[in-house]
Amino acid sequence: MAPTVLIVDDHAAFRAGARALLEADGYDVVGEAPDGRAGLDAVRSLNPDVVLLDVRLPDTDGFTIAGRLAQGGCESAVIVTSSSDDPLYRERAQSSGARGFVAKHDVCGATLDELLG
Repeated sequence: MAPTVLIVDDHAAFRAGARALLEADGYDVVGEAPDGRAGLDAVRSLNPDVVLLDVRLPDTDGFTIAGRLAQGGCESAVIVTSSSDDPLYRERAQSSGARGFVAKHDVCGATLDELLG
């Protein structure tokens, strides 16, 4: 059974591209969400193995969502992502309860297994 993935990002083009790459690598993208609130609802209803979560969302930030998921006992592996490669994002991701951080430009050349590594 393929690992399931939820993509939470406000840019439809990124969601579509990430979906295509993940599905080509054999992952089952079970949903997409354009903001934090929809992302939280989708995690609760879909229970994905992995959440690919953007830092900058229209209603909150990805670190806050990652923290809420961790505090709520969510077992999904959360990977925070951003178009910015701010050196502080890796630390903030880990302190928020996420598995890690990856810059969007790195997503294109990596498999999800490598990102979760």
